[in-house]
Amino acid sequence: MQNSFPTTTDKKLFKKCYAYTRADDVKAEGIYPWFRPIQESEGPVVHMEGRPIVMAGSNNYLGLTAHPSVKEASIKALEKYGTSCSGSRYLTGTIDLHEELERRLAKFVGKESALLFSTGYMTGQGVIQPLVGRGDYILSDKDNHASIVSGNLMARGGMNTNIIRYKHCDMGDLERRLKQIPAEAGKLIVTDGVFSTFGNIADLGQISKLAQEYDAQIIVDDAHAFGVIGEGGRGTASKFGLKDEVDLIVCTFSKTLASIGGFVAGEERVINYLKHHSPALIFSASPTPASVASALAALDIVEAQPELVTKLASNANKVRKGLIDLGFNVIPGETAIVPVIIGDDHQAFHLWKGLFDAGIFVNVFIAPATPPGKAMMRNSFMASHNDEHLDFVIDTYAKVGKKLGIID
Repeated sequence: MQNSFPTTTDKKLFKKCYAYTRADDVKAEGIYPWFRPIQESEGPVVHMEGRPIVMAGSNNYLGLTAHPSVKEASIKALEKYGTSCSGSRYLTGTIDLHEELERRLAKFVGKESALLFSTGYMTGQGVIQPLVGRGDYILSDKDNHASIVSGNLMARGGMNTNIIRYKHCDMGDLERRLKQIPAEAGKLIVTDGVFSTFGNIADLGQISKLAQEYDAQIIVDDAHAFGVIGEGGRGTASKFGLKDEVDLIVCTFSKTLASIGGFVAGEERVINYLKHHSPALIFSASPTPASVASALAALDIVEAQPELVTKLASNANKVRKGLIDLGFNVIPGETAIVPVIIGDDHQAFHLWKGLFDAGIFVNVFIAPATPPGKAMMRNSFMASHNDEHLDFVIDTYAKVGKKLGIID
């Protein structure tokens, strides 16, 4: 019987899929670094390919995904509520845990109210789109996370909103752009608090001054700042003492809060509007009971043990200094993210493979996640790493880096 399926040349839409072979080429060399399955995890150490690996690439910043209290809370919620809420928050998908977590998060970040979304990515989409309309302007840092970029595009597509991308952390460019906008137009400045690739912190003080001068509102995405910077891990606005000046804080559960989901916090009237106008909320299934209970338990720990935030900073700083001393091109910073610029993609892949074979997992970022020619190892550390883990990372970088000729 003859095969009746169309040949690849007949599927015009998929031609780019058949032509894409770069990942296959890297796999053939044995240096493919992505989609590596974890078989077991205790936080700072995971099991991959049947052996223990020191995890130096996770966003589990305070190490709470394996915390007994967090796991116990998840199990109890599963037993009480089942596996799903079977509906959107707007209809049958709200349980008392959702409302409890919203109250707790709002209080923690110093806002009147909060609203949960099913993922952090969805939060960026679900907040920006309903707030801006025809004739309004979004001013977005060029290095903002993909969820913000997606939210911007959805807003532009739906309401012909004007999107302006200002140069990364360039306050002069931001002011120049603000000056060009009609005074009567609505203006929304959107920025990451901690930028996820290089780990640098937005100049929120200057952003706040410009927002006041040009009558703009501010959204800060604290995905990589919550639990990392600010008083007790309260994020970017807390670090700068500007919680009242920042209009909306958006965040994810998938980092510090050891779960999956996201939230926005701000004025009660604004949150109430979003509850009734955000398609991402109204038309999506609500966060599962287990994920909400996990986030609640993680928040309990963050509030009770602020020293974890200090330990996280200490751990990251130790490795940052160690790699700089070895001669690696490390971008300075003060967050959990420690980026090591390698430059060449293949050199970065080979460094990743050397580290992995020696028992360390880190992330490789290449273009478009980084500028072309700026391939990097995106290390990130946890409060649960101990000195033995950190020393092993530094020593292994030294051995593999020298072998590959990256350092002397």
